Amino acid sequence: MRFFSLLLAGFLVLAACDSGYDTQSTGASASGLSTKVYRIRQGDTSKVQYRMLDSVNALRTAAGAAPVKLDARLTAASATHSRDMSVQNRPWHFGSDGSSPLDRVQRAGYDRDMLGENISETYETELETLAAWMEEPGTRAVILEKRATDMGFAWFQEPNGKIWWTLIMGG
Repeated sequence: MRFFSLLLAGFLVLAACDSGYDTQSTGASASGLSTKVYRIRQGDTSKVQYRMLDSVNALRTAAGAAPVKLDARLTAASATHSRDMSVQNRPWHFGSDGSSPLDRVQRAGYDRDMLGENISETYETELETLAAWMEEPGTRAVILEKRATDMGFAWFQEPNGKIWWTLIMGG
């Protein structure tokens, strides 16, 4: 686990060089500390997606799992769910129409096994979100699932800066 933490810290340092985000201070939070909102710049979708893919694959390689590739169908299902979580204003795995993650990937035309879904509601970057997912056994297991060959990854950012992240693994 320490190795994963060090590896992820290295990625965060490298990502800071060109994060794909505009940083905006929102002033003092309820705790009295200044908070920062990370705004994903227009046109940086592929940069953010491939930064996440590269980080996931580095973690998978370190854990002895094969790399995954981005899948447009899983990414479409991820994008749909990220926006829907925002509409519902709650991070959970079911859509406003009652759909499950399996339903969503089938609707998107993905004909292989859906192996897991990670979600998050945060103001953090994708790499900070990945680090948080790696700290939890259940979400870490989704990322490191040995049967996975495909990954979908997308988000929806609200005007206030809140980001709803969805990552889906399939294979």
